[in-house]
Amino acid sequence: MALAVLVNQLKELDQQVDAIDGELAHIQRVNPMAKFLSSIPGIGPRTATALAATAADPTIFRCGREFAAWLGVTPKQNSTGGKDLLGRITKQGDSYLRHLLFIGARNVVRYPKARSRVGGGWIEALLERRRPWSSLSPLQQVG
Repeated sequence: MALAVLVNQLKELDQQVDAIDGELAHIQRVNPMAKFLSSIPGIGPRTATALAATAADPTIFRCGREFAAWLGVTPKQNSTGGKDLLGRITKQGDSYLRHLLFIGARNVVRYPKARSRVGGGWIEALLERRRPWSSLSPLQQVG
């Protein structure tokens, strides 16, 4: 009896998730910024709509590096005695967007077809120098 109730709740939740995914897909098709963002390898409807909603005016960022710093995927700078040391990423900013970009970057690293859509072969060069999952932070910073 209790198991049947849980199964019904799961089915209802699945239907709600499907409905929300449909709404996001519609927004992604209608919103010009979300439509443009979804053309980038690794960016799907969820990531595109989240980015379009959170960073509604991309002109406030002069370059991709500023956007990456705002998002919290740039290395933390630890300067001492004239030495500039770069540490781990700062993790300032929206953790949900960082998570979505991490998933997209992981898919670009994982699938050669997605890698080939990103120009220049620089991902292959990065993968030769670093382990696959440690290559994800630079991919998140591409802007």
